[in-house]
Amino acid sequence: MGATDRSREERERQIEAAAARYDETSDERHAVEQQQDAGVTFPDSPEALAARAARLLDRQAVPAALAVEAIRGEPLAAPAAYERILGVSTELQAWSFLPRGARAARTVARISTRENGRELPIGTGFLVSPSLLMTNHHVLPDAGAARQCFLEFDAQVTVDNTPQSPTRLELDPDGFFTADERLDFALVLVAPGPDRRPPGETFGWNRLSAQLGKLVIGEPVNVIGHPLGRLKEIAVRDNMLQVRLDDFLHYKTDTEPGNSGSPVFNDQWEVVALHHSGVPRTDDRGRVLRRDGQIWRPGDGDDAIDWVANEGVRVSSILKHLAVLPLTPRQRALLADMGPESGMAAAQAVVAPVAAPAPVPAAAPGPAVERTPILTGLRARAGAFGGRRHLVFLHGRSQEGKDPERLRREWAAGLNQGLVRAGLAPVDPQDVWFPYYGDRLVRSLAAHEAVPRMVEAPAATAAEVVAPISPGAHALYEEIIGEAAAKWDMPEERHLATERFGWGDVVGALQRRLGWLAARSDLDAWAIALIFRDVAAYLDDTAVREEVLDCVLDAVPDSGEVVLVSHSLGTVVGMDLLTRLSPGVNVVHLTTAGSPLGMDSVYNRLLAGGPKRPEKVADWLNVWCPTDAVAIGCPLADDWADGLTDLAVVNARDRAHSIVEYLSHAEVARSVGSHLVG
Repeated sequence: MGATDRSREERERQIEAAAARYDETSDERHAVEQQQDAGVTFPDSPEALAARAARLLDRQAVPAALAVEAIRGEPLAAPAAYERILGVSTELQAWSFLPRGARAARTVARISTRENGRELPIGTGFLVSPSLLMTNHHVLPDAGAARQCFLEFDAQVTVDNTPQSPTRLELDPDGFFTADERLDFALVLVAPGPDRRPPGETFGWNRLSAQLGKLVIGEPVNVIGHPLGRLKEIAVRDNMLQVRLDDFLHYKTDTEPGNSGSPVFNDQWEVVALHHSGVPRTDDRGRVLRRDGQIWRPGDGDDAIDWVANEGVRVSSILKHLAVLPLTPRQRALLADMGPESGMAAAQAVVAPVAAPAPVPAAAPGPAVERTPILTGLRARAGAFGGRRHLVFLHGRSQEGKDPERLRREWAAGLNQGLVRAGLAPVDPQDVWFPYYGDRLVRSLAAHEAVPRMVEAPAATAAEVVAPISPGAHALYEEIIGEAAAKWDMPEERHLATERFGWGDVVGALQRRLGWLAARSDLDAWAIALIFRDVAAYLDDTAVREEVLDCVLDAVPDSGEVVLVSHSLGTVVGMDLLTRLSPGVNVVHLTTAGSPLGMDSVYNRLLAGGPKRPEKVADWLNVWCPTDAVAIGCPLADDWADGLTDLAVVNARDRAHSIVEYLSHAEVARSVGSHLVG
């Protein structure tokens, strides 16, 4: 059987499955149509509308002035306000809609196979990282089929409507290939071109996101592909999402069979689904019908089918499947290149097993041997900042296995960016104290069984995979996430229970809360869950806390004046550290960045026993970013008294929680740098 015959059989099975799902959701679809007939433009749940509106506003997809203008004329309930904002987003497109669409189109390629001396187009694919291409399983069912195929980028007409010369590239399935028949996707490595550059550097690539809020029912979708192998075409505007299932989307749009493997975009050109099948009209026995009402036969051709809708695979479902695959470190690194919102970098940290320390063989009798102590951090060189004043950086979680010297340089580089902007002298990384507890934290968590168990189910969520095993830490983890969601105005759980929100009704309340935080912030659910997990484990387990504090105390000054800069989990550790410092240490300035200290579930469990500013701290700046979900309790001044200063900054969209991003702001660096002079 040839590759095209096999692809055709695979595709027919997908068509039958899509038709069955379409039939099963007829009641839901009819309810949507009734609401639309009654004038409801976006007949989705209030929670989905809220997440979508928040994402549009946070990403400046809707100008704030237009949003205010749309809702200020009359008092509106929250869902109505969200609908107004969504209406603005669909009716008024910024000029950038067209060039961004053109940029997205460059990532799309035609897939052809070599068969019996011929080159036959079989589908569409699109880049989702600098080197990885996504398409359908029924287009590339296995690595062997991929070896017979090639890609053509820029297979399209120019602005003058003349054919453009395409760029041909080969696939490299031996370097990376994975596929799933149920979700009908394949992910394959693309070999570099003659310039040896990854194709994404030339054609761009789509940043996939596992976050909620990318699309609601009633919103339009846009599809770019190669229907029937023709030059690239685009279906825009007169299309809309009809039904959202747990793993699939049904939408109306003008697509043809060759569009298998095309990206389905929202109006902000974010990929929301992988197009994989048309939905045919069927009779009461499930048989596919032709346009003339007769039973369709394979020999009739696809053009004869009476297509009623289209189906795409949800990107979030594909990403969840990828997150739990057993892959090699190199393969996992390729997935991590898909970007921070994909969750692949966080998933790599979750599923990677924590190696137990190798057993130390018994020493043979003989003279004593001087052993190298375990590295707990980096000391500053003598005489820095006059010799009596010290700059200390205290890092957060997810630093295990990293080089402390490199981390110290990265922090110093971020601070120096801000110092230069503030007109102050930069610092030398060698003048900075850098306590390093990353490896100690992971070992301690493993020893006390607070690391997450491996959940192998393909549909496993961040909440399930990341949750601590320890009952106490698990309860605190849930408490922190629940408080964070409440602080970010998540609707009451009783309203969510009857709605299909994000991953569907089968997902627990904890995952819905994580999804809400991800939708409202610039962090993905995996990253949020990991940070809150480690905060919970640190606060709940006395042994973990003591090991971390002992490690940090080994690498901080025991006298003099200290300027302490802490980040994320490090701000929690830092607060405890202030109660353990030597009496000869005086903290002249404290900077906390991206901190969870604003949540009472966190500050009530500190060694100080609550939101009490430590007596050792003479000056305190808390810096936070409104789209940093870890800093959800900020500003802190409402809970922490005694002269605390809060500063809100706007970090880059994909680095909302980055310490380098925080330190590069002139106001933050000025506060630190001004205290380095005695």
